[in-house]
Amino acid sequence: MNPAAEVKAGAVRVTPEQMESYLARLAGKGYSSGTIQSYRRNLQLFFKEYPSGEIRPDSAARWREKLLAQGLMPSTVKLRISSVNGLLAFLELWKYQAQPPPWPNTEEVQPELTRSEYLRLLSAARALGKEQAYLLVKVFACTGVRVQDLPQVTVEAVQEGRLLLHKQLVSLPPSLCDELLSYAGKKGVSHGSLFVTRNGKPLSRTNVTALVQRLAGAARVSPEKCNPRCLRKLYQETLRGIQQNVAVLIEQAHQRLVEQEQIRVGWKETSEVTSFYKLR
Repeated sequence: MNPAAEVKAGAVRVTPEQMESYLARLAGKGYSSGTIQSYRRNLQLFFKEYPSGEIRPDSAARWREKLLAQGLMPSTVKLRISSVNGLLAFLELWKYQAQPPPWPNTEEVQPELTRSEYLRLLSAARALGKEQAYLLVKVFACTGVRVQDLPQVTVEAVQEGRLLLHKQLVSLPPSLCDELLSYAGKKGVSHGSLFVTRNGKPLSRTNVTALVQRLAGAARVSPEKCNPRCLRKLYQETLRGIQQNVAVLIEQAHQRLVEQEQIRVGWKETSEVTSFYKLR
């Protein structure tokens, strides 16, 4: 066992210095800054349950069950547990690791949020005076951003009308920008992230999901559909439908162009030959 870990009566005390050493090791292996930030956030969430840093062999497993009970997706729980397991492996605390939940079945049908249900969520948020929840619903459904991308929704990005996420530009609808800047003005936020806690920290997935799900009753929408993932899926399906309609319009426009050209310079006997074969 790593001598840096203090063991007392079956418990182990993990220090902040050990965690930083582990993250430094990841950086040395070429992990990206975004990945390391995600690992740090997951570890901080874990040790928030054990503020003294003292854990037992079942601590990680108990945290896994708590996360699942909160309704987090198994894939999210797996990532968080993997971060903890990585630290424990670094400290050679093998028996303190927890078995991650299996990845969800990709063939499983996910609940789909309709646009009418989405609009009811917005109406409910307005009626309840929940401006933050209103804007969160709109940001996910209008831009397709993920929860982990929320810190990138800054005053500066909104003023420019676009986000740079994963080396791709995401446009922000002008009407949404107006509402976000109005919200920033009310909150006295002149720069930086718009969606943060009172302490200035990024909203966690649990907090975001809770804010959206509180609208379920008033909106008459199943709580299972009131989460960032379903809102993002609505955005993707909406774009897919628009793209399909555009593809049909393009095909129809091309066919009309060909027909117009046929009238102008088509081979005159074509219609006669076609009629001959149709008669046979």
